[in-house]
Amino acid sequence: MIRIPIASWQKWLRPKRLAAVILGGVITAIGGLLLICYLMGPPPMTNKWSTTFYANDSTILGEQYGNTQKRWIALDEVSPHLIHATILAEDKNFYKHHGFAWKRIFAAALQDIKAGAKVEGASTITQQYAKNLYLTNDKTWTRKFKEAIYSIRLEMFYSKDEILEGYLNTIYYGHGMYGIQAASDYYMDKDPGSLTAAEAALLAGIPKGPSYYSPFQNKELADERQEYIYGLLQNEGYITEPESLPAVSLSTEQERETVRRAGYFQDYITDELADVLEMDEDQAATAGYHVYTTMDSDQQLKLETQIADTIPADTELQTGAIAIDPDTGAITAMVGGTDYKASTYNRATTSKRMPGSAFKPFVYYTALKNGFTPMTQLRSEETTFELPDGGEYAPGNFHGYYANDEITMVEAIAMSDNIYAVKTNLMVGAEKIAADAKKLGITSELQAVPSLALGTSPVSVEEMGVAYSRIANGGKQVESYTIEKIVDRNGKTIYTHKPQKIKSKLDKKRLFVLTDLMTGMFDDSLSSYMRVTGASIKDQLSRPYAGKSGTTTTDSWMVGFSPDLVTAVWTGYDNNRSMEKVKELAYSKEIWAGFMEAAHQGEPIKAFRPPAGVRGMFVDPDSGFLSTSYCEKRRFTYFVRGTEPKLYCRPDLDEFPLQSDQEEPMNRRKRWFDWLF
Repeated sequence: MIRIPIASWQKWLRPKRLAAVILGGVITAIGGLLLICYLMGPPPMTNKWSTTFYANDSTILGEQYGNTQKRWIALDEVSPHLIHATILAEDKNFYKHHGFAWKRIFAAALQDIKAGAKVEGASTITQQYAKNLYLTNDKTWTRKFKEAIYSIRLEMFYSKDEILEGYLNTIYYGHGMYGIQAASDYYMDKDPGSLTAAEAALLAGIPKGPSYYSPFQNKELADERQEYIYGLLQNEGYITEPESLPAVSLSTEQERETVRRAGYFQDYITDELADVLEMDEDQAATAGYHVYTTMDSDQQLKLETQIADTIPADTELQTGAIAIDPDTGAITAMVGGTDYKASTYNRATTSKRMPGSAFKPFVYYTALKNGFTPMTQLRSEETTFELPDGGEYAPGNFHGYYANDEITMVEAIAMSDNIYAVKTNLMVGAEKIAADAKKLGITSELQAVPSLALGTSPVSVEEMGVAYSRIANGGKQVESYTIEKIVDRNGKTIYTHKPQKIKSKLDKKRLFVLTDLMTGMFDDSLSSYMRVTGASIKDQLSRPYAGKSGTTTTDSWMVGFSPDLVTAVWTGYDNNRSMEKVKELAYSKEIWAGFMEAAHQGEPIKAFRPPAGVRGMFVDPDSGFLSTSYCEKRRFTYFVRGTEPKLYCRPDLDEFPLQSDQEEPMNRRKRWFDWLF
């Protein structure tokens, strides 16, 4: 064992030598730390960048920075009053130190030692900037050490003006406002370059404690701190104007509630952005992405305008509307309520309401797959259905109107006959209808009960838009989406929308027949014991459309499409209040008709094109026979080939109508649904 002589220890413990050793160690540590910081290079001036949304024509839809619409502004765009006030309030020796205020640090350290914990702050602007960019707010020594590293790197590689500019663009001013541009807009409704000394004093005082010094949360404390900072500006000679603090005009509540352009749409995009990138919304909104979306700016404006022109501003009635390209599933326009300022709740995507008769096309699609044709006849009359469990179900038609006779499917869907729909439901099976509705895009739970045919299971507007899109495109399994492409801040494309290649299990031919049936709601020639449900808006329409309306005591729907565009509209009250005014029930149709016509303005008129295996012919919609000159009504109707009528309409020869394929008469056949009942 080696023993060091006591004299040697004593030699090193001499005060001068010990001080030299300690000083050498400190210098070596500082030098090593600086070398490490230098080798690490300059840290980015911000870890948050505005994420920009673009419409489908590449025009900017909006910029998001967390919860704030934000623009990075240069230091020379900021009022000198605000710059002086911020430095005096936060770090008066900012331009003299190298990132650390040592006197303040030592004083704070003594307080921390006495308290036995990290309680006292002594941060410079550089340190605050470092903390805001890279660290949490935890009061720990580990966090303070990391803060010091970042502060050194900032001071090493950036000028004081660059650091101050970064600080002013990222500091939190309360109420979700990051950066002086957002804060100046929010509190003063003006640009930061035009701030007065009094306004600057107020804003400069907020970052020290945003929840304490916001004039909208604690005006007394905010006024006290404003007066203190205003006094500092006077003492330093930055202002010579009145000694008494001038009054400040704060923004009004209306000015603070700035409406985001297409706010509901942007919220939806933000959600989808977070989903496709698998990150939280705040990260997605502050990562500097360029997000290219499906939004058609022209359609969005027209939808918003049509809603504003239709629903009175003084009503609590709400709406949800969505427009979709049926070929791709791209959402081209969306409105989630009548006033985004008043409510950001998106009724087009989040709310679920009973669709009423707008659900019936799904019923008739299943029926067409199971032996029905457009000419299948069922009796429309007041009916009480006996249920398997012994109960009874007695639906009624609108205002109690019935044909009290047999009607065809083409008439039933045009006039929205409830008895026909429920009979169809019971004949083909509610379970089959629910299964087909799922294939069409309805994701909500559906109750397989007799009333399902009348739309008693709640669904969202978006679901209805997707389902009708699959009808319109012949069964293509599209999904709704809003993001076409995402490009990161370095210009690299990190996401491109790719439609799922799923083999459709839907019947293209019968979907086209259904589409043709759905054009009947606008054909007044089908009116008889009731008018067709689209009669009130048919004169507004200039091209072929297919659709279906739906009404319950609390909900009004209109969903329909052209070959190029599907639009679903719902109106009602958030609290499920009944719509007792007749005009309220008409709003959904008026919005739909006005928007569809505006959206197609200037576009060529397109007809619905039948696929192979479908045959069109003139028929009598009352009798279900092929049309002749003897028939009162005549309508061109499509059938899956092989299911079209074989007999001609001959009122004078009821017992022996002529066959279409041969001249000789034949006995009248008993239709299959006659003996089913």
